[in-house]
Amino acid sequence: MAQNLKDLAGRLPTGPRGVGTALKLLLGAGALAYGVRESVFIVEGGQRAIFFNRIGGVQQDTILAEGLHFRIPWFQYPIIYDIRARPRKISSPTGSKDLQMVNISLRVLTRPNAAELPSMYQRLGLDYEERVLPSIVNEVLKSVVAKFNASQLITQRAQVSLLIRRELTERAKDFSLILDDVAITELSFSREYTAAVEAKQVAQQEAQRAQFLVEKAKQEQKQKIVQAEGEATAAKMISCFGRFSGMWLVSLRVLRISSLCGIFFNFCSLVPWGSSQQESRLHQAT
Repeated sequence: MAQNLKDLAGRLPTGPRGVGTALKLLLGAGALAYGVRESVFIVEGGQRAIFFNRIGGVQQDTILAEGLHFRIPWFQYPIIYDIRARPRKISSPTGSKDLQMVNISLRVLTRPNAAELPSMYQRLGLDYEERVLPSIVNEVLKSVVAKFNASQLITQRAQVSLLIRRELTERAKDFSLILDDVAITELSFSREYTAAVEAKQVAQQEAQRAQFLVEKAKQEQKQKIVQAEGEATAAKMISCFGRFSGMWLVSLRVLRISSLCGIFFNFCSLVPWGSSQQESRLHQAT
């Protein structure tokens, strides 16, 4: 390349005329390079571009995707938008249904609607987030939080988050914004309310403990009653068994005596008796 330039410079005529020709060539080459440079632009990944011309303004029907594009220098220039979702944290103090002050923070993941970029540029420009998000987030938060008591904001946090997301998504559509995610990152109350809630929780715990002790005492009392009833029943059973065993022993003794008497009489009937004299002796002996 350097050798070709030297050959071209050697072919140019010398003197003032040659210098003028060389300057014209240099100016022409510079203008051509500038024109090519200004006629080409690149839309990076995750971006979209729209055209603004100096006669008709924003071209509503032109939305350029990623890649290499051409334009008419000075007459047209591109306006490039980043359409990737970007997180933003917004905090807002508001009031609950029972007039308690609530400090709530949201993490909002938003991106512009690529199909509505021309109208979005005409209405909001490039700094659409600063113009739109804080106002609509505060509006929706105040509207939703006012529907719940302070205790409900804690116990029904998932429902509150879902309602905020639903209303905020509908509100953002009016400004050509798409919400990919809405999450509650912080939910706090005033010091006075927090102290009152803690005191209430302590009181509830103490009441539950006292109730537990009362129930425990009742169960112990019932256990003692059942134990006493069992001991009384056992004593009755032992007494009845003693009486029955005594009667059984008496009956057994009577039965034994009766058996002995029967044996004796049977024996007497088998013994042969002698004369009447022996009978009289036996009678006298008896």
